Amino acid sequence: MIRKTPRKGTWLAATVLASGSLFATALPAYAEAGVSAREIKLGITLPLTGAASPGYNKIGNAMNAYFKYVNDNGGVYGRKITLIQKNDEYSPQLAIAKTNELILKDKVFALVGPLGTATYTAVHKSVNLAKRGVPSLFLNTGFSGFSDKKSYPTSFMILSSYAMEAKIVAQFLKDNHAGKKLGLVYQNDEFGIDAITAFKAAGTKFDVTVPYTSGSQSAATAQTWVSQLAAGGAQVVVFFGVTSATAPLLAVSAAAKYAPQWILGSVGSDPLTLRALGVPVAVLNGAQTPAGNPSPNDTSDEYVKQFQEINTKYNDAPFDDYVLQGMNLGLMTVQALRAAGSNPTRKGLIRAMESKGSSFASVAYSPLGYSKTSNVGHTGYYMAVMDANGDRKPFGGTVKLYTTDSGSGPVVLSTFKRPAMPAKGLPSNS
Repeated sequence: MIRKTPRKGTWLAATVLASGSLFATALPAYAEAGVSAREIKLGITLPLTGAASPGYNKIGNAMNAYFKYVNDNGGVYGRKITLIQKNDEYSPQLAIAKTNELILKDKVFALVGPLGTATYTAVHKSVNLAKRGVPSLFLNTGFSGFSDKKSYPTSFMILSSYAMEAKIVAQFLKDNHAGKKLGLVYQNDEFGIDAITAFKAAGTKFDVTVPYTSGSQSAATAQTWVSQLAAGGAQVVVFFGVTSATAPLLAVSAAAKYAPQWILGSVGSDPLTLRALGVPVAVLNGAQTPAGNPSPNDTSDEYVKQFQEINTKYNDAPFDDYVLQGMNLGLMTVQALRAAGSNPTRKGLIRAMESKGSSFASVAYSPLGYSKTSNVGHTGYYMAVMDANGDRKPFGGTVKLYTTDSGSGPVVLSTFKRPAMPAKGLPSNS
C-alpha cells in the first residue's frame, strides 16, 4: 500500500491547528479583562478635589482600605484586589474621560462605586458601558432613573433612591410637622428634581423653594438662599444637596439667627464633615435627617465596630459616614466577586448580582432589591436626629425603618432584619 505524503502546506496547517488547540487549552479560564491569576483590577471615578470633594474624597480610600484587609487575608480566590481611583472633580466631561481611561488604558474588570448623578448620566451616554459589557456596581447616587434595568443592564445601585427618600420625608412631614410653613433647597439637576417629583406625587407643598446649581455653593450664594427662606417664613426647611452646600447654608443661617427646623438630606448630613467645614455643633443639634446606616459612632453595631478596626489599621482617617460607606462598598464588592466564582467573567459578575445580590450583607438597615429584573439597591430609611454632640440618633429613640419604591408604592413600616456581619468582616472563603 502506497501512502500519500501530505503536502507541506496541509501538514503545516494541521500542525498549527493542533498546536493552537494545545495553546487554547493551556490558556487560563480566567482570561478576562482586569483579571489575572493573581489580581483583580477595579476602578472608581469620584471628586478627589473641587467644590464637591469634601466627604466624597474619603470613599475610595476607605474602600481600598477594606480591600487591603481582604488581600492580607488571602484575597478573593487567591487574587489580590487593586482599586484604581480617578479624580473627575464632579465634572461630567472629566468623568467620561477618566472612565474611558479605566476601561481602555487600565483595563479594569469592573467599575465600583462611581459617584454622582450628572457624572454617571454623562458616562452612560458616552462610554456605552452596557454595550461593552462592563459591570458598574454600587453606584454612589440615588437618582431613580438608574433603576431602569432595560436602560442600565450592567449597572447596579446601592443607595435608596432620592425618590424613596423624598417619599419617606414627605410622610415624616405629615406626621410630625403638619401645619408648618415648609421650605426646600435643592440641587437643580437630576438629584434634586428626582426628589421634587416624589414630593409632588406625595402631595407635599412647599411655601418656599430655592434651587441651586451644582458647583455654585458658597457663603455668598447661601446668603441668597437664607434671605429667600426667611422672607417666606419657612419654619421647616428640607435640604437636598451635597455636604459642601449644606455647610454654608447652616453657617450663614446661624450668623443671621435664622433657625428653622432643618431636615437635611442623607447625602449632605454627615456631622463630622460639616463640623470640619466650620459648622458649629450647636447648629447641628436637633437637625433631623433620613438615614440608611447606623451612626458611625455606634460601636455597639457589629458592622461599625469591625469597620472602625479596619480603618484604624489600613486607613487611619477620621471615621465618619463617608468612610463607613466606603468600607461597606468594599464588603459588598468582595461578596459580588465571590459570588462570580473562581474564574470570574464580566457576564458572570452581572449574573451573580442578579441571582445573589439581594442576600449580601450590608451595613444599611433596609433590604436590597437586586434580581434578574431589578438593579435597585437599598429600599428604605429611618429618620434620625442629631444631638448636642453632633451625633446621629434614631428619631423617637429606636430605629423605625420605612421602605418604599421610586414609584407610586406606599411608604410602609418594615420589620426587615439585615444579615449578620461575616465573621471578622470577611465574606466566606474570601
